[in-house]
Amino acid sequence: MLRNNQAFPDDENGDVLWRMHQQGDNLTKAREIDFSVIFSNKEMALKFAVHLLCNNQKVSFSPYEEHETMPWQVQAHPILTPTHENIGHYEEWLAQSAAALGGCNDEWGCFAQQ
Repeated sequence: MLRNNQAFPDDENGDVLWRMHQQGDNLTKAREIDFSVIFSNKEMALKFAVHLLCNNQKVSFSPYEEHETMPWQVQAHPILTPTHENIGHYEEWLAQSAAALGGCNDEWGCFAQQ
């Protein structure tokens, strides 16, 4: 199967979406996608979580032991169709929103849809 570089550009998100597609995931189905943003400071992470809540986003908050210098994680859980454009726009919005609080995007993931 040839990779469609328009739907699956040659970057990290494109690679993830391409693997999902190859594994049979129906990428036309919207689903909850988990986006992680990490912080060095609990207070800033909580401020970011409140910011997301004020923007009608579903969130979760937890310690993040996998990263020594950024030990706090906020996850946003929007319902999106997993396209390169949708993932990129949401990541960009998160990054811009988190930057002033010292946060940075970490990763995203979701359950496959048949």
